[in-house]
Amino acid sequence: MTAGPRPANIAELLTHALALEIEASERYADLAEQMKSHNNLRIAKLFGKMADIEKLHVDHIRKMIERHGVKLSEPANYYWTSPEGPETTDPLDLHYLMTPRQALELARHNEARARDYYAHLATDAQDGETRRMAQELAAEEEEHVALIDAWLAKVPETDADWDEDDDPPFLQD
Repeated sequence: MTAGPRPANIAELLTHALALEIEASERYADLAEQMKSHNNLRIAKLFGKMADIEKLHVDHIRKMIERHGVKLSEPANYYWTSPEGPETTDPLDLHYLMTPRQALELARHNEARARDYYAHLATDAQDGETRRMAQELAAEEEEHVALIDAWLAKVPETDADWDEDDDPPFLQD
């Protein structure tokens, strides 16, 4: 998944997990604001809900840090495969008219990438405790994938003309 070094211990793993969840929460909050500015309030609300869920994940990781009594390592070098964390939506994937299904598909993609990231770390872990923790984090992300799958099952497919705008943005010269 990455060419760089892997977290060597629980402290490094939890440092990465905390950074990943904080980044995801902040990005979803930013996306909610962007969708509000485009008057796509349904998607703004959905991204706001995702930001809140990610904040719960941040709290969960902080409790894990406390429970394990670890001192966080320096977060200088994260081992993502892209410029951003595995659970972070690229703003270029947005469209101001995107549908709930498309937003949920983005969220599902992010949760699946986070699951795969932790699963990969588990296979490369240098000790059993770090491996078990990475497996636990991967399992939690899999639960998130299943939750979003359940939401997707309730959301209609996206219409072919979803991006038609009767009142498109107007840019003055």
